Amino acid sequence: MATWSSRGLRGSTFEELINRTNEKYKDAGLALVQKIPTPITPMKIDKESRHITLAYFDQKSTVDYIGIVQGVGICFDAKECATDTFALQNIHEHQVDFMTEFEKQNGVAFLLIYYTHREMFYYLRFEELKRFWDRALAGGRKSFRLEETDPDYVLEQKSGILVPYLDMLQKDLLGRGD
Repeated sequence: MATWSSRGLRGSTFEELINRTNEKYKDAGLALVQKIPTPITPMKIDKESRHITLAYFDQKSTVDYIGIVQGVGICFDAKECATDTFALQNIHEHQVDFMTEFEKQNGVAFLLIYYTHREMFYYLRFEELKRFWDRALAGGRKSFRLEETDPDYVLEQKSGILVPYLDMLQKDLLGRGD
């Protein structure tokens, strides 16, 4: 179990960019996507301020975001990576299971990865994630390199949209018709 104090702000800047993007998409009538709060178990509460001072993250959270885009259900997780190698240990089995079930219901699951050292956002299709995940389960690499991913899914910067993932979602959906 990880403690709140040791992991509390990890990824918060990236998530804030996504939250602002989701507000823009909502305001434009394009999507309604919500951040799913991470469930915690409080261990210590300051009696005076009534603030939680120590808590543990519950392990069974699903994904970071769930929503709907023009009638299509989506779910995704936001991850940061400081190198060109993404360790699959950053994704939990129950998350992959949830995304698998979500896809079976005709939803679209994906990861948004922020490669911090490159200042680059990447849309990792569930199909790609599953290929890397299955490779690891079969005894292969427990990570994947940026060069193994599809360069067509790098998010292009767009005026006014901080993390413009809807273009990649559309490309993902069109690719499923093949």
